[in-house]
Amino acid sequence: MTELICVGMIAGAFGVRGEVRVKSFCANPGDLETYAPLVTEEGDRSFEISLIGQIKNGFSARVVGVETKDDADALRGISLFARREDLPALPDDEYYYSDLIGLQVADTGGTVIGHVKSVMNHGADDLLEVTVPGASDTALIPFTKVIVPTVDLATRRIVIDPPEGLL
Repeated sequence: MTELICVGMIAGAFGVRGEVRVKSFCANPGDLETYAPLVTEEGDRSFEISLIGQIKNGFSARVVGVETKDDADALRGISLFARREDLPALPDDEYYYSDLIGLQVADTGGTVIGHVKSVMNHGADDLLEVTVPGASDTALIPFTKVIVPTVDLATRRIVIDPPEGLL
């Protein structure tokens, strides 16, 4: 099965002629339309999207086959996925979030801390949410070069050098 990466989301109708509001999760937000066709996570529906304007928190867009506000409203909340092979190759030290999920996290001494549960970004730096065996809460680790000096996708391992008191 082809790996899918979430690149955007339909946020609802925009206007009365079938346009939609779209949020882009791409590094270059306007690239969203270049990964067509975009599909649902299950892959059972596909969408041809054309961005027509920039609006607050996203874009206004046309979706082929969507002609009315009701049609556009019905698409609200649908996450849009692109095939991994359609996305650009990343430079060294850049990763797709999905590549990091599930990687083992160890400190510089080799002690296993846990596994990456998710990657979050709340406006500043990315944060790795790490499940820690035996702990009821997850640990949030800033995903910076200083704290996370090594990401080895081949061995599925991340090495962290947390400052005192982080864990």
